[in-house]
Amino acid sequence: MKNKSNKILLIYPYFIEDRIHEEEIAALPIGLYSVATVLKDNEHDVAILNWYDGKDRSGDIEDILREYQPDWIGFSTMHANRWGAIEIARIAKRLKSDVRVVFGGPGATFLWEHFLINFPEIDYVLMGEGEYVFLDLINTVNGGGNPESVNGIAFNKEGKIIKTKNAEQIRDLDELPIPSKYFKYQHVASARGCAWQCAFCGSPEFWGKKVRLRSPEHFVQELALLYEQGVNFFYFSDDTFTIKKDRVIEICKKILEQGLGISWYAISRADCIDEDILYWMRRAGCIQISFGIESGSEKIRDILCKEIRADQVKRAFQMTAKYGIISRAYLIYGSPGET
Repeated sequence: MKNKSNKILLIYPYFIEDRIHEEEIAALPIGLYSVATVLKDNEHDVAILNWYDGKDRSGDIEDILREYQPDWIGFSTMHANRWGAIEIARIAKRLKSDVRVVFGGPGATFLWEHFLINFPEIDYVLMGEGEYVFLDLINTVNGGGNPESVNGIAFNKEGKIIKTKNAEQIRDLDELPIPSKYFKYQHVASARGCAWQCAFCGSPEFWGKKVRLRSPEHFVQELALLYEQGVNFFYFSDDTFTIKKDRVIEICKKILEQGLGISWYAISRADCIDEDILYWMRRAGCIQISFGIESGSEKIRDILCKEIRADQVKRAFQMTAKYGIISRAYLIYGSPGET
């Protein structure tokens, strides 16, 4: 039996406070494109709305929701935009009481119980990777099945919160369809997960402690499809792009072999680069690397479980500059123990 097609809105909601640098919050999360692509491949009618700047546009939001009449709304929530998601969900429920509201993303994954206890507008919370869990949830509910059979979700049932088993992680990321066949974007990721355990970061808990890598072929295919659409600048958003040296060099060589005239930023650790990596990254178009330094104090870095030394930081910045790449530092202010 063929699954019923649904009208689905995927929304990136507005933040609690304005940002000094709007570009920090303006880009849609990569996951929204990936979820939308899986849904579209399964013949659902999907639209993505970037409402990062919608805080003072409730009238516009209401008009769009009334016009689209979605069956499902999925929100990409972080901690700082969760109130935006709740406010939009309330508008949506007022306009169409039977619309099903789903919260996903890091904010939902870590605050699932808080959301379900306090906000009746939320029908389901989706935890962790959303692509196939969301699809499974929609198909199950549409078919009259029991949502308790869907792994990776939580919901209210007769006044009681039900949390199902954790969903199995996607083992081979190359199995995911590439979103650039439907969408145009600049933020890309060639991996999921982080091998370190920094005290301030939720990435290992969200993605798992094992890093899963897309093949160089699959990742560069995505870049090539976007390049054909006119995108020539990218943000490589892996937690640590340079985690595996041979793979980084292979990606860079494939970019060059395919004649992709692109430039890009990447993220790394001070103890995960060397001259070979930097040589190939620069040749393939890398112009900036952001390093997670977190603090200039060894004591504070130890408190944060950031396992890098001052000499490694200095060496990384010097090497990066030598190859004509801009070094950028991520820093945390107000850490525990800081004076």
